[in-house]
Amino acid sequence: MTPELFLQHIDSGRLWPQDLAQGIADDVSAAYQTALHVRRLREQRGELPRGYKIGFTNRSIWERYQVFEPIWGTVWDTTLTYADENGEGTVDISRMSQPRLEPELVFGMRSTPSSDLNLETLFDAIEWMACGFEIVQSHAEDWRFKLADTVTDSGLHARLLLGKPIALKEVAANGQSLHELLAGMSLQLVHQQQLVETGYASHVLDSPLMALLYFLKALRECPGATDVQAGDVITTGTWTDAAPLKAGQQWESRYQHPLTGLKIKLI
Repeated sequence: MTPELFLQHIDSGRLWPQDLAQGIADDVSAAYQTALHVRRLREQRGELPRGYKIGFTNRSIWERYQVFEPIWGTVWDTTLTYADENGEGTVDISRMSQPRLEPELVFGMRSTPSSDLNLETLFDAIEWMACGFEIVQSHAEDWRFKLADTVTDSGLHARLLLGKPIALKEVAANGQSLHELLAGMSLQLVHQQQLVETGYASHVLDSPLMALLYFLKALRECPGATDVQAGDVITTGTWTDAAPLKAGQQWESRYQHPLTGLKIKLI
């Protein structure tokens, strides 16, 4: 399939035809170049990149999806939305392909991180953190895919609901202390007031900060990729399995202090 055809499926929410999906090569490097071509097409029609998503950082679900390394994709002005002052938001999933919900930690960047990447230089480049819900989608039937398929499929990103930002330096003094704080955190994913799953930040490459560090190194090794910019939002990967969604559902994430949690209604 061509980048133009991939974009048509993103716009319409239609599954990839099986015969064409089977023809997608296994070459992950080539898949990123296809995804970057789709990114350029979206920019040409007026969409604005607002940051990145990192996927498959949760090692506890690798076996389930038969994907054994992280991926990344672009977050757009057309896919980023904000919760209200009560930590609630509504998202339309009607044109998404097999949408699923992922509770995640999101970072907001103060600046482009230093070329000397480590926890401390990364900490200095981050402005805030927030809880988020990423809605992911797959155009491969029944979520059966290869690693390269997920990269080609825009990193599976469909939408990001962002909660209240918390200034990073209000919760940690340096990168190491932030890593340790996050690594010890957990959340409850709740549907219709019923606990679905407890998720642990330590499953996310040991902590969301470690996931961000991994991503930046991978991004800078990808030919043609745009480095992280001041103002970018970066969502770092789900703490639970990705929960299948239907219109009319209401979900909630309940975090430990200092994160305040988030509620989402689907239409």
